[in-house]
Amino acid sequence: MDQRFEGTPKAEIRVEGRRLSRSKVTNDWGSQLVWEITRNGQVVATVPARANNEYTHEHNTPGQYEAVLKMFKYEGYAKDTAGNFTASKLVEVSNKLSFTV
Repeated sequence: MDQRFEGTPKAEIRVEGRRLSRSKVTNDWGSQLVWEITRNGQVVATVPARANNEYTHEHNTPGQYEAVLKMFKYEGYAKDTAGNFTASKLVEVSNKLSFTV
């Protein structure tokens, strides 16, 4: 049985200080949903977002941070020698927000 991706998932995220919050995801595929937090272009946190609509950023390292919601899009079993999916991936489903610590 194939998974069908009907519609494009979309959510809106907001930031208030270090607290991020998200709206309900429309056209939700029901797969893994995560907050991806980057600092100066490097991923510093990937936090599950399915069960909770909010995330509080705890890192104290100063810098420019960016947050986005991503959802797993399954495209097949193919993996590389390190065990990472080659065709399946996390895709952005929200706006990107920048904040400074």
